[in-house]
Amino acid sequence: MSIGILIVDDSSYMRSRLKSALDDDTYEIVDEAQNGAWAVQKYKEHGDDIDIVLMDIVMRKANGVKATAAIKHLDKDARVIMCTSVGQRKKMELAARAGADGYITKPFDDDEIVRAIESILADES
Repeated sequence: MSIGILIVDDSSYMRSRLKSALDDDTYEIVDEAQNGAWAVQKYKEHGDDIDIVLMDIVMRKANGVKATAAIKHLDKDARVIMCTSVGQRKKMELAARAGADGYITKPFDDDEIVRAIESILADES
Protein backbone atom coordinates (compact mmCIF):
# COMPACT_ATOMS: atom_id res chain seq x y z
CA MET A 1 0.00 0.00 0.00
CA SER A 2 1.43 3.36 -0.95
CA ILE A 3 1.16 6.64 0.92
CA GLY A 4 -0.76 9.29 -1.04
CA ILE A 5 0.91 12.70 -1.18
CA LEU A 6 -0.36 16.11 -2.30
CA ILE A 7 2.54 18.48 -3.02
CA VAL A 8 1.83 22.21 -2.76
CA ASP A 9 4.47 24.80 -3.66
CA ASP A 10 4.53 27.82 -5.95
CA SER A 11 7.99 26.83 -7.17
CA SER A 12 7.98 24.19 -9.90
CA TYR A 13 11.57 23.38 -8.88
CA MET A 14 10.48 22.62 -5.29
CA ARG A 15 7.54 20.49 -6.47
CA SER A 16 9.94 18.55 -8.69
CA ARG A 17 12.45 18.26 -5.84
CA LEU A 18 9.81 16.85 -3.47
CA LYS A 19 8.58 14.41 -6.11
CA SER A 20 12.08 13.12 -6.73
CA ALA A 21 12.69 12.73 -2.98
CA LEU A 22 9.59 10.54 -2.75
CA ASP A 23 10.24 8.54 -5.90
CA ASP A 24 9.79 4.98 -4.69
CA ASP A 25 6.98 2.47 -4.30
CA THR A 26 6.20 3.68 -0.78
CA TYR A 27 4.78 6.99 -2.01
CA GLU A 28 2.26 7.95 -4.65
CA ILE A 29 2.09 11.58 -5.70
CA VAL A 30 -1.69 11.96 -5.96
CA ASP A 31 -1.50 15.51 -7.31
CA GLU A 32 0.29 18.81 -6.98
CA ALA A 33 -0.78 22.43 -6.67
CA GLN A 34 1.02 25.72 -7.22
CA ASN A 35 -0.81 27.73 -4.56
CA GLY A 36 -3.02 27.38 -1.53
CA ALA A 37 -6.27 27.96 -3.40
CA TRP A 38 -5.48 25.09 -5.77
CA ALA A 39 -4.39 22.94 -2.82
CA VAL A 40 -7.84 23.20 -1.26
CA GLN A 41 -9.47 22.36 -4.59
CA LYS A 42 -7.15 19.38 -5.12
CA TYR A 43 -7.89 18.16 -1.59
CA LYS A 44 -11.62 18.34 -2.31
CA GLU A 45 -11.07 16.27 -5.46
CA HIS A 46 -8.65 13.67 -4.05
CA GLY A 47 -9.01 13.84 -0.26
CA ASP A 48 -9.76 10.13 0.16
CA ASP A 49 -6.49 9.27 -1.60
CA ILE A 50 -4.31 11.79 0.24
CA ASP A 51 -2.49 10.67 3.37
CA ILE A 52 -0.13 13.66 3.67
CA VAL A 53 -0.11 17.20 2.29
CA LEU A 54 3.34 18.76 1.86
CA MET A 55 2.54 22.50 1.95
CA ASP A 56 4.77 25.48 1.28
CA ILE A 57 4.04 28.21 3.80
CA VAL A 58 4.67 31.29 1.64
CA MET A 59 2.64 31.40 -1.59
CA ARG A 60 0.47 33.83 -3.46
CA LYS A 61 -3.27 33.12 -3.83
CA ALA A 62 -3.92 31.69 -0.37
CA ASN A 63 -0.72 31.03 1.53
CA GLY A 64 0.03 27.77 3.27
CA VAL A 65 -1.48 28.87 6.58
CA LYS A 66 -4.83 29.75 4.99
CA ALA A 67 -4.82 26.61 2.86
CA THR A 68 -4.01 24.41 5.87
CA ALA A 69 -6.89 25.93 7.85
CA ALA A 70 -9.26 25.38 4.91
CA ILE A 71 -8.15 21.78 4.42
CA LYS A 72 -8.48 21.06 8.16
CA HIS A 73 -11.97 22.59 7.99
CA LEU A 74 -12.84 20.12 5.22
CA ASP A 75 -11.21 17.19 7.01
CA LYS A 76 -10.16 17.51 10.64
CA ASP A 77 -8.03 14.37 10.23
CA ALA A 78 -6.03 15.73 7.28
CA ARG A 79 -2.27 15.64 7.89
CA VAL A 80 -0.26 18.61 6.73
CA ILE A 81 3.51 19.04 6.83
CA MET A 82 4.64 22.60 6.23
CA CYS A 83 7.72 23.31 4.13
CA THR A 84 9.32 26.53 5.24
CA SER A 85 12.51 28.50 4.93
CA VAL A 86 14.82 29.14 7.83
CA GLY A 87 13.75 32.20 9.83
CA GLN A 88 9.99 31.83 9.39
CA ARG A 89 9.22 31.19 13.06
CA LYS A 90 6.18 33.51 13.27
CA LYS A 91 4.65 31.93 10.17
CA MET A 92 5.26 28.45 11.59
CA GLU A 93 3.45 29.45 14.79
CA LEU A 94 0.49 30.57 12.67
CA ALA A 95 0.64 27.32 10.70
CA ALA A 96 0.61 25.28 13.91
CA ARG A 97 -2.48 27.17 15.07
CA ALA A 98 -4.09 26.49 11.68
CA GLY A 99 -3.54 22.76 12.26
CA ALA A 100 -0.19 21.88 10.69
CA ASP A 101 1.03 18.53 11.98
CA GLY A 102 4.73 19.06 11.35
CA TYR A 103 7.28 20.91 9.29
CA ILE A 104 10.47 20.58 7.34
CA THR A 105 12.91 23.42 6.78
CA LYS A 106 14.27 24.33 3.36
CA PRO A 107 16.78 23.43 2.20
CA PHE A 108 16.09 19.83 3.19
CA ASP A 109 17.47 16.44 2.31
CA ASP A 110 15.45 13.45 1.17
CA ASP A 111 15.79 11.64 4.50
CA GLU A 112 14.34 14.64 6.35
CA ILE A 113 11.19 14.52 4.22
CA VAL A 114 10.76 10.79 4.75
CA ARG A 115 11.34 11.13 8.52
CA ALA A 116 8.72 13.89 8.78
CA ILE A 117 6.14 11.78 6.92
CA GLU A 118 6.92 8.66 8.95
CA SER A 119 6.71 10.63 12.18
CA ILE A 120 3.24 11.98 11.35
CA LEU A 121 1.98 8.54 10.32
CA ALA A 122 3.51 6.89 13.41
CA ASP A 123 1.69 9.36 15.68
CA GLU A 124 -1.61 8.01 14.35
CA SER A 125 -0.83 4.38 15.14
